[in-house]
Formats: sequence, structure tokens, C-alpha cells
Amino acid sequence: MDMINVKVNGIAVSVEKGSTILDAARKAGVEIPTLCFMKEKNEIGACRICVVEATGARGLVTACVYPVAEGMEIQTNTAKVQQARKTTLELILSTHEKKCLSCVRSTNCELQKLCREYGVDEDAFGGYKPKYELDTSTPHLVRDNNKCILCRRCVAACEEQFVSVIGANERGIDTNIGTAFKKQLSEVPCISCGQCTVVCPTGALTEKDDTAKVWEVLADPTKHVVIQAAPSVRVTLGECFGMDIGTNVEGKMVAAMRRLGFDRVFDTNFAADLTIVEEASELVNRIKNGGTLPMITSCSPGWVKFCEYYYPDLLEHLSTCKSPQQMAGAVIKTYYANKMGIDPKDIVSVSVMPCTAKKFEIGREDQSAAGVPDVDIALTTRELARMIERAGLQFKALPDEEFDSPLGEDTGAAVIFGATGGVMEAAVRTANAWLNGATEPVELEAVRGTMGLKTASVMVGGKELKLAVASGAGAAKVVMDKLKNGNPDGWGFIEIMGCPGGCVNGGGQPIQPQFVRDTVDLKAIRAKALYDQDASMELRMSHESPVIKTLYSEWYDGFGGHKAHHDLHTSYTARKKY
Repeated sequence: MDMINVKVNGIAVSVEKGSTILDAARKAGVEIPTLCFMKEKNEIGACRICVVEATGARGLVTACVYPVAEGMEIQTNTAKVQQARKTTLELILSTHEKKCLSCVRSTNCELQKLCREYGVDEDAFGGYKPKYELDTSTPHLVRDNNKCILCRRCVAACEEQFVSVIGANERGIDTNIGTAFKKQLSEVPCISCGQCTVVCPTGALTEKDDTAKVWEVLADPTKHVVIQAAPSVRVTLGECFGMDIGTNVEGKMVAAMRRLGFDRVFDTNFAADLTIVEEASELVNRIKNGGTLPMITSCSPGWVKFCEYYYPDLLEHLSTCKSPQQMAGAVIKTYYANKMGIDPKDIVSVSVMPCTAKKFEIGREDQSAAGVPDVDIALTTRELARMIERAGLQFKALPDEEFDSPLGEDTGAAVIFGATGGVMEAAVRTANAWLNGATEPVELEAVRGTMGLKTASVMVGGKELKLAVASGAGAAKVVMDKLKNGNPDGWGFIEIMGCPGGCVNGGGQPIQPQFVRDTVDLKAIRAKALYDQDASMELRMSHESPVIKTLYSEWYDGFGGHKAHHDLHTSYTARKKY
């Protein structure tokens, strides 16, 4: 391996040939500020915040794209460098809407942090400032170009998802990020994944905040308000309160939600187990009776929307199972409502999800088992954190409490739903038990990990079943293109998640600075926390869950039965892209 020797602020380091100044600085333990840079995704040198001085270079150069050379000496904090960065920040602020006090990203804004560090004068430059209307046309997102700094990170994230519905429009000072022909986001094939929101360095792209709706119903004595939390939320929520990445805060999360005033605190995990038994039943039925194969999972609403827009002719491959969020809502407003003697119309069902697309999903057709919406309000992990902060709860000091029974009991198979490959592994565990008589859970190592596309094969009922797992719409496109070409790999069962890495990296998860996203494998650390919890649990196969057994004995007419199909399955719609 060819190595190059350089000095960063007098510190000698060796880096691989082809490395940039930014790479060298990070190896030397020096953080050069950036705003536009996303490692291997958006390396365009546009914002000019990362400028440095380097021997052999003419003037200041952008560290994120400038290659190192043998013997190069780099200075990252000279007076000239600091003044250039300060001036650039002041120029950015000249067209930026500076409403920091009311901005949802205040104190977690990369622009705000840099402006504070460099002591900028926010009114250093005046003159013409473009004005933009907010785009609130979708259920999941608010797009505010008045706060956009043209870093193009969102554009890169959308390109990575092979959706590319946003890009640069106009020229000069009127340049703005938007859709083609200035359409609203609801008029283009956005899949609601929210990956743009987790990379935006400011408050230009945020999830649509529904916390006011929750506060309102919590204050209404005529409403019975319940909440459910998705598998991955318990290993990410702690990040909002300064805890280490991957910390499992399940007990404190439950305690916090109870103190917010919810009448019942349930675990979406029970519905993940429910999803598995229904999905496994559907898969077994398709295998035995010549149904459409490969069958593809349907837990991720971003993925489902992607398929409806871009591969409508392959919708028959999707499992008809609702997502765990929707199954939980259906059970709450049917089985639970019946047991408690509550009119489903008086129940407000709230969910906490890692996913902005869940806000879209709750409004889909064919998601109303009791004649009313299965779920009324979907919050992101970030929104729950804001509610906890507003209530003045000292999150770290809360005791560990358990979910309410019985819709708070689960198995290890449900826990791993939050990681890419988890749904596949959970489904194979149950299918293997039913068809092969296995009594121990499968450890499907081949589908674990954060790679975009993974494959494996298992023996089910004496036959080989070839598997594929894809996360991120880009990987989904690879899989779907192969299906269009006749499924040459012979896959029989496919898991697809809309976000890279699965739900642990969903568009509604805690915001981490891009430096952290570039240097820490968030997906892997968060996923490990889920797999660790799975490994420690007594029950690790969904069909072993006492809640599931009770549901099917008391309420549903057997796995895959008519009543279960009515409540727990749904349909899809071919959507026009334009």
C-alpha cells in the first residue's frame, strides 16, 4: 500500500495515496469544520468552510477534496484560515432566516455551532434576501428554503436512495433546492424516507411536528390515549439526552411515556411478533400452494411507497401483511378495545417510530380494522425526545419500568426487527420451526450486518429457500431490477427496508453531526444493541410469544385465518410518478 507522509499543524501522519487533507487531519486528531461534506456521498467542496493552508497550494484550498502530496505541511487554524471561514459563515447568514429561538434544530444545528465558535456578526452583510414559501404538502416533512444553505447534502441523500426528486434550481443568489418545475413535494415521487432530514445541517428539512396533537389529546379526559414504541427507538432515544450511541434505554423510555400521561404504554414488538406469524403463514401458503414468489416483506412504508411508484407491476410480490405499527394499532382498537369495553372511536392510538414514512402510512387506505384509523398520530424518535424535554423529565434519572401487559410482551425475534436482516431472520426462525420441527432459533448470521445487499439460503420443508436482504432504496432497486429480469438468482423470500441499515438508521432517528456520521458506524452500533437484547431473552421465536398465543386463541381464528386477514392485512396502489 502506497503511503504519503504529511504534517498537520506540525503533527506527522502517514495516509494512503489518494487521501485528502481532511482525511489526513482526521487521522491526526484534528477536526476541520465542514458543512457540505458527506464521506463518499457529497464530496463537492461547495461550502468553503473547510479551507486550509497547505504548502504547494496557491491560496487557501478545500480540505475535503484537495489531495495530499508527499511532504505537504498543512495549517488548519491560522489567522488567515479563521478569517476566511468567518467571512464565509457571515455570507451564508446574509440569506439565512435567523430564527434560532424557535427553530427545532436550535442547539443541534451545525451552522449555529460554527457561527458561535467563530464569533460571527450575523448582520455583516445585508442586501437582497430571497423569500420562500414553506412546503408542508406531505404528511411527513416541512421544507423551509429560507433556512437552506445550499450544501446539497439532501440532494446527495436523495440520489443515494435512487429517488432524486430534489436538486438545484435557478442560478446565482436565487439558487434554491427544490423539485423539478417547482412542484410541491407531494406532487413528485418522494418515498417519505426522511433521509434528507438526518443529513441536513440546519432546520431547512424537518419532520412535520405532531406533538401538539398529542398534548391536546392527553389533556382531553374523554379520550383513552395509548402509545406504542418501535423496536429501534429504545436503542436510539438515549442519544437525544447525551447518552452513548447504542445505549438501550427501554426501561427509561417506558417510564418517560408513562409520566407524559399516556393511559397505556405498549410495545410495538408484540406486533412485530404478530407480523412474523402472519408473514410466515403467508410465505408457507405461497410455497405450498404455488403463490407468487419471491415474497417480499412489507414492514417498511418507505420501501412500499418506492415499489408503488417505481415497480408497480411487481406489487403482487409484496406480503399483504400490515407493518407492526399498523398491526399494533389494529389490535389496540379491536381486541384491546373489546377487552376494556372502550369504543374504538374514543381511543387515540399514538406511535413512536424511527421513520418519517410512518406519518404517511397512518393515512393510507385499508388501514382501519375497526372502521377508524389503526393509528391516529405517528411521532418520530426526535419528537418523543422533545416531549420529554418539554415535560421537564430528567430522562437519565428515571427508573426502569416495564411496558403494560399484555401488549408489552415480546420475543427476541421482534427486537431485531429494527436492524436490516432482522425481519428475515425472525421469519425464518418461525418458518423453520413450523416446517422443519426446529425447537431452537436459527442464528442467520449471513443476513446480519449493514451491507446494502446480503444473500443466504436455508432448508425449509426439505427444500432450499434462497433469501435476499436489501436496505436502502438503492439496494432495493438492484433487487427489483433482477426480479424484472426473471429472478436469475432464484430468490424465494426477500426483505427490503427503505432506509440504509434498516430502522436503526431511519429518517426519524436522532440527528448526529455529519462528522459523527462520517467517522462512526451508527447503523452497526445501534443494531448491535438490538442483537444483544435478542441474545439475552428467554423466548426468541415469535410463535412462542404468550401474547400471540392468547390473541389467536381468544380473538383470531388461527394463523392466517379470515378474521386475522381482515384486521392485519392490507392492499397496495400503483402510483403515477408524475
